[in-house]
Amino acid sequence: MQKKILWFALILMMAGSLQVKAQYAKQDSTYKKYFVGSTLFMLANLIPDNNPPEMVYLNVGYRITGKDAVSLEFKTWKYAWPIGIPFGKSYEAEGEGFPGYIREYGVSLSYYRFLWKGLYTQVDVMPAWQTFANENGNKIDNGFQIFNTYSIGYHIKLFKDRFFFQPSIAITYRPYQSKMPDSFKQVDDRWSRFFFGQPGLHFGYNF
Repeated sequence: MQKKILWFALILMMAGSLQVKAQYAKQDSTYKKYFVGSTLFMLANLIPDNNPPEMVYLNVGYRITGKDAVSLEFKTWKYAWPIGIPFGKSYEAEGEGFPGYIREYGVSLSYYRFLWKGLYTQVDVMPAWQTFANENGNKIDNGFQIFNTYSIGYHIKLFKDRFFFQPSIAITYRPYQSKMPDSFKQVDDRWSRFFFGQPGLHFGYNF
């Protein structure tokens, strides 16, 4: 249900907004330099579920030029299935999850490059600190990983460029993962460290 709601929101907003002029012109000196934002995925916290993500996400950015931007993203969430499970019958399926959950805290550095109109690419590198908890919610270990995201998306200006919306699709990759508790590692090792087709639903405010 959660995936269907988010995909529906993505398709609806893209269909209604693709004609909006979104490119920040290279010669334009009037665009807003700074922005703050978050993600619509935080709405998943409100959906009744036996595994709510308890996500908090804040993005603070700076537009270097009309075509280049950087940002710091502060994130925390929890998950009970390996990140590498692809969409399909195994995704969040019973019997495929961890014997508990992982709570993650990360600060990522992102670089955006505008290519054409509102089309952009993004590279995001995030060191993340992890807490492993058992099925009773009791902490059993700590961990650390590097989590990278490679995205392509579309930047849509809203309300005279005061707000924006950025639907995207991404490949994620974990180049480094510290040693997990054995019970978690046995489950995680079944799946790739790559994930293809991760949707993004970011929004923000320019100032």
